Amino acid sequence: MADEKKAPASQKTAVQAKTSGWDKFVGFCKRLPATIARPFKDMYFELKRVTWPTKRKLIIYSVIVLVFMLVMGIIIGLFDLGASALVRALGSVAS
Repeated sequence: MADEKKAPASQKTAVQAKTSGWDKFVGFCKRLPATIARPFKDMYFELKRVTWPTKRKLIIYSVIVLVFMLVMGIIIGLFDLGASALVRALGSVAS
């Protein structure tokens, strides 16, 4: 590490002087479309690798979700009825 030669300070400033603010802005504008498109390209290639369910499995999974939602709706409705009855009972005792 000690044997490595460092570039003189005059060379560093020459490189820095070549890239002005305008050049950086133009470079940014040139890279912007590719920068925006890259995540979409990656997403496209990932979606091609996905194993999609068959129509039969999709229907089965959808029915399972709907049945679960129905059961949970009934359970939450029963809790709500019980809580309403409890509040009414406590309200009649307090008055």
